Amino acid sequence: MFGGKMSSVGKKLIRRRMVDLSSEETRFARCLSTLDLIALGVGSTLGAGVYVLAGEVAKDRAGPSIVLCFLVAALSSVLAGLCYAEFGARVPKTGSAYLYSYVTVGEIWAFTTGWNLILSYVIGTASVARAWSAAFDNIIGNHISTFFMNKTTVHVPGVLAERPDFFALILIALLTALLAFGVSESALVNKIFTAVNLLVLGFVIIAGFIKGNIKNWQLTEQDYLDLVFPDVPDEEVRMKDFGSGGFVPFKLEGILTGAATCFYAFVGFDCIATTGEEARNPQRSIPIGIIVSLLICFVAYFGVSAALTLMVPYFLLDKGSPLPEAFKAVGWEPARYAVAVGSLCALSTSLLGSMFPMPRVIYAMAEDGLLFKFLSSINSRTKTPLSATITSGLLAAVMAFLLELKDLVDLMSIGTLLAYSLVAVCVLILRYQSGQLNSPKAVEMLELNGNEEERVVMNPTIAAMGAKEKEKLSLTTLFNPSSDTPTVLSGRIVYACVSVIATLITVICVVLTLKVNALKEADVGWISALVLLVVALLIPTIIIWRQPQSNARLNFKVPFLPLLPLISIFVNILLMVQLSAGTWARFAVWMAVGFMIYFGYGIRNSVEGKNAKEPRAVAEKPLHHPELDLSPGATAV
Repeated sequence: MFGGKMSSVGKKLIRRRMVDLSSEETRFARCLSTLDLIALGVGSTLGAGVYVLAGEVAKDRAGPSIVLCFLVAALSSVLAGLCYAEFGARVPKTGSAYLYSYVTVGEIWAFTTGWNLILSYVIGTASVARAWSAAFDNIIGNHISTFFMNKTTVHVPGVLAERPDFFALILIALLTALLAFGVSESALVNKIFTAVNLLVLGFVIIAGFIKGNIKNWQLTEQDYLDLVFPDVPDEEVRMKDFGSGGFVPFKLEGILTGAATCFYAFVGFDCIATTGEEARNPQRSIPIGIIVSLLICFVAYFGVSAALTLMVPYFLLDKGSPLPEAFKAVGWEPARYAVAVGSLCALSTSLLGSMFPMPRVIYAMAEDGLLFKFLSSINSRTKTPLSATITSGLLAAVMAFLLELKDLVDLMSIGTLLAYSLVAVCVLILRYQSGQLNSPKAVEMLELNGNEEERVVMNPTIAAMGAKEKEKLSLTTLFNPSSDTPTVLSGRIVYACVSVIATLITVICVVLTLKVNALKEADVGWISALVLLVVALLIPTIIIWRQPQSNARLNFKVPFLPLLPLISIFVNILLMVQLSAGTWARFAVWMAVGFMIYFGYGIRNSVEGKNAKEPRAVAEKPLHHPELDLSPGATAV
C-alpha cells in the first residue's frame, strides 16, 4: 500500500508536459519583431555593470588582459545561449527554462527551475531599482538620501535596509504600469533607452581609442614606481597591486578569476526566451535575438574595457567610477555627463529586462496549475498577464523598499545558473530522442498509459513503431547502435548517461573547489581521484556520442553535440559551487517555501495531472487524442 502510494507520487513528480505546436493560437499579442528581441536582450544584459565592472576587474584581477576575461566569459555564456536558442526554435511558447525543463525532465525539475527564476528576477528587479535610485541621487547631489536620512532610518541590521527607498518603490510602480499597459509600448521604451546606452558606449570606445596610449598595455615595474610612489624609496609591500606588469600582469589565474566575475555580466539574455508567444516569428526570432544580443554585448564590454585600460594604467583605475575618472585623467572631464546619462539608460533597460520575464514565468506556471490559478489571467485589452505583472511588481517593490539586498544578490546566481544547466541537459536529452517536438513520442506515452493490447488496437502505425523499436540493451547498443535514427532504447540510454554525467560533473566541481590547495601542491591522492573522475566522465560521454541523433529540421541547432552542452553544464555548476554556505542556506529556505506550495497546491492542481486522470477515448478516436496526434505540428514528450 505504502509502496504503491510512493510510486504514484514519484510518477507525478516526473510527468512531462505535452506541448501542441500544431496551432499558433495564443492569448498574448504577437507584436514583437526580431529587432525588439535583440533590443530586449541587449538592454537586459548590458546593464550598469559595463560602467563599473571593467574598472573593478582590471584593477584587482586582470589588468589589460580584462579583454581576454570578457572573451572567455562571452564564450561560456554563448554555450548557454546556443542551448536556449535551440529550445526557442523547438518550443516557441511562454515559459523559458521552466517550460523547457517541463517537456524534457519532468514536473518537479520544472517547478524548481521556475521557482528559482522568479527569485532571480525579483531580486534582480529590486537591486537594479535601488541602484537606479542611488545613481540618480548621486547625479543630483545626494538630495534624496539627505532628505530621508534623519526621517526614515531603520535599525534592523542584516535584514532591513538602513532606510526605506521610496524612489525605488515609485520606479517599480511606474515600470509595472508600463508592462501592464502593453508589451509593444514596453518594447518601444526599451529600444529608445538601449539605443541611447549603445550610443554612449560607442562614444566611450571611440574616445578611449583616440585618447588611449598603447604603452598602458606594456607597463613595467619602473612605471608603477614612478606613477604610484614617486617620492617613496621603499614600496615593496605594495607590489601585489602591480603584479608583473605588461598585458597579463596577474598571469593565467587572474584571467580565469576575472572571467568568472565577467560571466555574470552576460546574464540576462534568457529573457528573450520568455517571448515565445509574443514574437511574430518566434522559431526564427528567438535564436537570432539571443545570438546577436550576446555578440553586441561582447563587442561593447570588450571595447569599453580596452578603451579604459588604454586611457589609464590599470593600477590607477578608480573602482567606483572608472570611466568618469579615466576621462578626467585624459582631460575630457565633461564626458562624465555622457557617462552618467548612459549609466541611467543602462539601468533602465536592465530594470525592464529583469521585470519583463518575471510575470511571464509566473503566468506559465499558473497556467499549468503549479501556481495559483488567478495568476494566469490575461487582460483582454492589453493582452498582458495582468495579475502576474501586478503581483511580481508588488513583490519586487516591497523588497526594494525595505530589504538589504547585497546579501541576497548571490541567490540570483543560483537561479540563473541552475536554469542554464537544465536547459543544456534538456537539449542534450531531446536531440537523441525518438519522439522529437515535431514528431510525437507516442510509443512512450502509450507505454506509460496503456498495455500492449491497447497499443495494437489503438493504431496500427503506433504498433508498427513499437515493433520496430523493440531492442535489448547490450554493449553493442551502447557503443555501436544498429539504427541510424533514434529509438526508444537509444533515448533511454542517453537519459541515463546524462544523469550520470551531471552527477560526476558536480562531484568534480566540488573537488576542484574544496581541494584547490591540495591540487596546487600536487597532492598525489587528490590528483589521482580527479583523473579517475574525468575518465569515468569520458565513458558516458562517448556512449552519448555514439548514439544516433534526430534529423528533425529546426531553424537552429546547437553544434558539436554532446561536447558544447557538457562544457556549459560544467561551467555553470563550477560557478554554483563557488557560492558561499550562507547563500546555499538562503536557497534552501526559498526552496522549502516553494515545495510547500508545490506539494500543498501544485501537485494536486497540475493540468498535466488532471489530463492524465481523464478517461481515455483513444480506442474510439485514435488519431484525434491530443497525446497521440501524429500531425507534424503536435508533440508528446
